[in-house]
Amino acid sequence: MTDSSALDPEDRKIVTLARSARARNGVPEGAAVRDETGRTYVAGTVALDSLKLSALRTAVAMAVASGATSLEAAAVVTEAESASDADRAAVRDLGGAGTPVLVAGPDGTVRTTVTAG
Repeated sequence: MTDSSALDPEDRKIVTLARSARARNGVPEGAAVRDETGRTYVAGTVALDSLKLSALRTAVAMAVASGATSLEAAAVVTEAESASDADRAAVRDLGGAGTPVLVAGPDGTVRTTVTAG
């Protein structure tokens, strides 16, 4: 586990935003991404009959739809142990292979940081 208080303030912010989205919307995952200008995009899991997207892929889509051209970092709050390959691929498509993805539990404690790689 990573001491969340040791995180960079901007990384701590996206973890907090992701956790808030998960709790507010009552969804399995919450996510937030930060683009190259410092703007953040926050999302929860989308689970419609005709459309299913993880929170992280939804946040990346929101960033793209808003004109972001790159990502600095991403965070996902989930019960899962790590970010899925598909989630990391979405982050990689916009941010590059070295973009950090912080994976936190529902309590907001960062369990691991992986790259989009």
